Amino acid sequence: MSNERTPLITSGVCGLAVTAAACGAESDATPESNSGTPSKDPRKLNTFFGVMVPTILSMFSIILFLRSGFVVGHAGLLQGLLMLVVAYTIISLTILSICAISTNGAIQGGGAYYMISRSLGPEFGGSIGLMFFLAKVCACGEYVLGLVEAILDVFGSDPESSVSGGVHVLPQGYWYTVLYSSVILLLCLLVCLVGAHIYSRTAFVILLVVTVSLLSIFISSVAVKPRDFVITHQRPGNQTVHFNASYTGYNATTLRSNLASGYTLDYSTNSVMSFATVFAVMFTSCTGIMAGANMSGELKTPSVSIPKGTIVAVFYTFTVYALLFILVSATCDRTLLVQDYGFLQKINIWPPFVTIGIYCASLSAAMCSMIGASRILHALALDQLFGLPLAPAAVTSSSGNPWVAVLYTWGLAQCVVFAGQLNSIASLVTVFYLLAYAAVDLACLALEWASAPNFRPTFQLFSWHTCLLGILSCLVMMFVINPVYSSGSIVLLLLLLLFLHYRSPTSSWGYISQALIFHQVRKYLLMLDVRKDHVKFWRPQVLLMVANPRSSCQLILFVNQLKKGGLFVLGHVQLGDLDTLPSDPVQQQYNFWLSLVDKLGVKAFVDLTLSPSVRQGTQHLLRITGLGGMKPNTLVLGFYDSCTPEDFFLQDTAFCDSSVGQGTEDEYNFGVDLPSLQAHFPPVRHVESPRWLSPEEYIGIISDALKMSKNVCLARYFFQLEGEGKDSKVDGSERTIDVWPLNLLQPGSRDYEDVCSLFLLQMACVLNMSNKWRHARMRIFLNVETESNDQGWVVNEETFRELLKKLRIRASIKIVPWDSVVQHHVQSAGEPTQALSEDFLSAVNAMLMEHSSQAAVRFLYLPRPPAHHSQSQQYLAQVEAVTNGLGPTLLIHGVTPVTYTDL
Repeated sequence: MSNERTPLITSGVCGLAVTAAACGAESDATPESNSGTPSKDPRKLNTFFGVMVPTILSMFSIILFLRSGFVVGHAGLLQGLLMLVVAYTIISLTILSICAISTNGAIQGGGAYYMISRSLGPEFGGSIGLMFFLAKVCACGEYVLGLVEAILDVFGSDPESSVSGGVHVLPQGYWYTVLYSSVILLLCLLVCLVGAHIYSRTAFVILLVVTVSLLSIFISSVAVKPRDFVITHQRPGNQTVHFNASYTGYNATTLRSNLASGYTLDYSTNSVMSFATVFAVMFTSCTGIMAGANMSGELKTPSVSIPKGTIVAVFYTFTVYALLFILVSATCDRTLLVQDYGFLQKINIWPPFVTIGIYCASLSAAMCSMIGASRILHALALDQLFGLPLAPAAVTSSSGNPWVAVLYTWGLAQCVVFAGQLNSIASLVTVFYLLAYAAVDLACLALEWASAPNFRPTFQLFSWHTCLLGILSCLVMMFVINPVYSSGSIVLLLLLLLFLHYRSPTSSWGYISQALIFHQVRKYLLMLDVRKDHVKFWRPQVLLMVANPRSSCQLILFVNQLKKGGLFVLGHVQLGDLDTLPSDPVQQQYNFWLSLVDKLGVKAFVDLTLSPSVRQGTQHLLRITGLGGMKPNTLVLGFYDSCTPEDFFLQDTAFCDSSVGQGTEDEYNFGVDLPSLQAHFPPVRHVESPRWLSPEEYIGIISDALKMSKNVCLARYFFQLEGEGKDSKVDGSERTIDVWPLNLLQPGSRDYEDVCSLFLLQMACVLNMSNKWRHARMRIFLNVETESNDQGWVVNEETFRELLKKLRIRASIKIVPWDSVVQHHVQSAGEPTQALSEDFLSAVNAMLMEHSSQAAVRFLYLPRPPAHHSQSQQYLAQVEAVTNGLGPTLLIHGVTPVTYTDL
């Protein structure tokens, strides 16, 4: 089985071949770097250090210390807890999906992107992966802005806008905020360039510091006595505003006053808050659930560590947030909560505890986001989804660190900090994350609905209900938070999907779409009951027998137009006996035939069989091709004559050598390139070459099909037909379709309304409805004996015109007197009843040439073949003489009633 890290074959635009040697990055399992030297196995982290620690730190980040009071102050305790429950419900549903996917096989580097792409395929995986990368980049910028806010809160030089005491030495302002953010981002960049192992080693120490800070907050709520504060803010227009706030300690009155919501002006953005805006800020605390999954390339056993570590981390953080919300609502009045986001420092027994906790948590979350984003980008680059723009991100250092991907991430995060305020980008970050979470739920839902036997996750606490609920809750909350950002992110996602679909990336990952299609097709095939077939819904379902596609491409293209949305199968018989062969030679040929179908651009299936004779093989295909209600009802054969076939491969540019390079670069060929495709199909038959098929066997095939109640079409001279290719602009306006519904080899027959004649009309009408024949003119020729005493042909003509009106067939009727032809219809004495004079056959051919020489295609009545095989050659010679030199001609014998005049 192909490695799951097999790079995509590039195509379309931005194509660049990036060697798979870069798979030795830290985020991959392949033990080689792009330098070609072996590196140590990067998988060193266990569940606690690799998943729990980064997840907890990411979920605490700046929200724990700087926005807990913001949430409770604006939303109140009840709505704050409601937001917490809603947010954690959403992420819990997503965690169930993450656990299911991550325990269903080996997880490589790339975390969420790897899981989505290997579940949903390259189009969804690439687009969602890039969206998730952008979410991590925005989150990194948000955490840096929060850290700068905390630093300025303590060290800001402007006392008028300072809300806490401290050594005020740093100047404030928008550009100073950007400057400080850039310095902090540069520090994160240096750490990430050294490698993720530096962060993972220090992360535990940072968690200890944050834990000590948290304990100090809970201890302070008991130890610190009530106190009052005066808070000053600088409003637009140099207006200074003062607020009196107080810390009351545990107080029932304070708790009651903080139960209900009180949305007011946010002093950092000067905009009035609402449930949606507060929830957007609060939800950023929940965006770290994939911090452990994004480190999948560094985990010893990601399938075990990701579910266990993520679930424990989520339970822990939920408990801490809930207790902290209750603590601040019971000890601080609303003014303090709303007007001072750094109030936890003021009410601590030793303020530096909180300050250090804020700095550590924010810096840790920023570095975690930068590392996670770079690993996702590196995985995208390795898979060559976006070609040239991301190609450099596949480069790694000798130790396996994707340093170029880190630089990409740093550059984009630098752009994010120009927002200037944490609350300004919180909605965008939340929307991006919600979309990524919905995609993970969608991946798990698709795997569950596909019912693939190999989807056997060891984690069983999920179902399609949880996946669907997760998707719906993510989408609903996206639009509740910000409809504009939500709509824009979905549009961006769709554009990325279209871009990747246009590039047609193909891989060995497997496609969930194929599994879902199989599941649905099987279900609907069972619902397609042949007992419910009705003539008014009849459509041609064609089995076209092809000996050598080199000489049959034009016929294949024509039948593709003739099928009218029905089944189209290319059949081929390989002569041989399986008893004398070591293996089935047919199985190895399918890829070549399917590649041919792709090259020609036809909507056809392929069915091949091995048989001692062509006739027996055709019987096999007529019986077993198709499934349920989708089985061929019409057999199309090339004509059996002495014409030298033309090699279509030498005429079509798609098969020419000049396009070899383009074909191999621009499209994935499933192991069949153009030279091998050309070499597989043998050269066309020469005049002296022996035939695989005798005339008796050929006529036998026709007889067998009619006995099996299949309609039969014999196609002659279709190598002369032009304009059927997929790139052709022909619309049929200059084409003519001629129909001769009378059996021309039996002049005594005047029935224009028998089953075969009506089938002839129906097939011509079907062709006239196809794209390349839609504007073609259809002419129907009625042969009459005008010199006979019987003038019934006039009545027959009127009857036929009425029939065409009832059948809604738009065609012009041409009356062709053929008295001069019929007079040659004299059978020689002693000849079989099927024998016809050469003069008669020549006269019929001359009549057809006179009236239909300019037609693009002709539909003729095919007489039923003789019952005895001794007359096969004579029958074949008669049909050949009648159609000699006509041009593209379809001889049809129909046995199926296909017309219906009622509604």
